[in-house]
Amino acid sequence: MNAQQQEKTAIDSVPTGLFVGGRWTSTDRTMPVEDPSTGEVLTEVADASPDEALAALDAAVAAQGSWAATAPRERSEILTRAYQLMIEETDRLALIMTLEMGKPLAESRGEVTYAAEFFRWFAEEAVRNDGGYMTAPAGDSRFLVSKEPVGPCLLITPWNFPLAMGTRKIGPALAAGCASVIKPASHTPLSMLALAEILQRAGVPDGVVNVVTTSRSNDVMTPLILDPRSLKLSFTGSTPVGKSLLELAAKTVMRTSMELGGNAPLLVFEDVDLDVAVEGTVQAKMRNIGQACTAANRIFVQRSVADEFADRLTRRLAELPQGRGVDEGVVVGPLINSSAVDKVQELVRDAADRGAQVRLGGDPSEGPGHFYPATVLTGVPPEAELCSTEIFGPVAAITTFDTEEEAVASANDTPFGLVSYLFTSDLARGFRVSHALDAGMVGLNRGVVSNPAAPFGGVKESGVGREGGFVGIDEFLETKYISVGL
Repeated sequence: MNAQQQEKTAIDSVPTGLFVGGRWTSTDRTMPVEDPSTGEVLTEVADASPDEALAALDAAVAAQGSWAATAPRERSEILTRAYQLMIEETDRLALIMTLEMGKPLAESRGEVTYAAEFFRWFAEEAVRNDGGYMTAPAGDSRFLVSKEPVGPCLLITPWNFPLAMGTRKIGPALAAGCASVIKPASHTPLSMLALAEILQRAGVPDGVVNVVTTSRSNDVMTPLILDPRSLKLSFTGSTPVGKSLLELAAKTVMRTSMELGGNAPLLVFEDVDLDVAVEGTVQAKMRNIGQACTAANRIFVQRSVADEFADRLTRRLAELPQGRGVDEGVVVGPLINSSAVDKVQELVRDAADRGAQVRLGGDPSEGPGHFYPATVLTGVPPEAELCSTEIFGPVAAITTFDTEEEAVASANDTPFGLVSYLFTSDLARGFRVSHALDAGMVGLNRGVVSNPAAPFGGVKESGVGREGGFVGIDEFLETKYISVGL
């Protein structure tokens, strides 16, 4: 089977309807799914109406009671089977993801493994939902504390990590005993549809997981958020959209988890091994072609090593092959669409107009697909738009600092606080700066912080709540206190 046949087989293996109540259903309208590396349509999937989405919520509500009553061990075993199936089908899932999203196959394979790990992690957590028992201080009663499922959940996932952002929400929801309705991004619905089919094979009961694909997110999801039967909303996406969803959720005082935008600073101190700093920066900047809320957005380098760092980073990024993600060895794939390319180009031009020097790249690639080359800017002034806007592209924007205090102040000068990175060989400085940075996560001499066993989330306008780790399941549990008189 040649490469083109493999691609077609992978796409044809994905159901294209809505997954509601354990059944695949078609819709009157469909929407195209494009390959961002060519602009060609891969397939058409169901485009749900508000009424069809409401049917998905009906199914989740109907399944909630029995799923909540299902033994934790049984929920754990279903999640374990889902994990095993994902690992067995890594190559198929990775190819589907690369075709609809564009990231290189090596990264897609890594995401499948990462995504599957959320199922394994929460399979282990499903049997550990412990409460508490204590004697009242006055001694006349006992306190019982139990952890119970929140109830039907709405899960909204983004396009940039179409599989992992799904399992990071579905895993704890299933482990906690919650039924859900999942709406994937319209750019990348295929990964979630493929996952729904795997969950069905793993033994998830009908109605416990429902998937609604739509091009009309606002029209379709607003009625579900306002429906009093929806008791939890988990969203990953931009801060402006997150704020509007919080306003809607406030109308019914719905439980929310929000993983929103970032503006990650990366600090390089003069005492560091520059080879370590450069490789860490490549990881923090270029993962997912820079299309990640955790991507290093502002790179601050101590003045004494700034020129050498910029030279080494430029050489390193210039070596990265660009092309279709399905081609072997490609590191820089396409951006998600033409609007993304236009946005990155506007930010680069603005920085250059304000005095930044373009050391590498700086112009969109010619030909089909939505490509933008790896780009390095130096001397970026703080008033440049990209210093306050998520770039979401392969652009390394470098500026300099003189003192530790200056670096920390510049890093914290943002309403966002998802993740920060710093590179130093001074252990004391590493801990001191890590605690001084306003961020929910810090990468100390590491360019990648995501791990299913660790709590992922930010502070300030970067979000509310945490996903993953020991606390991830708590987002889908309510605490009930029972006072027992003696």
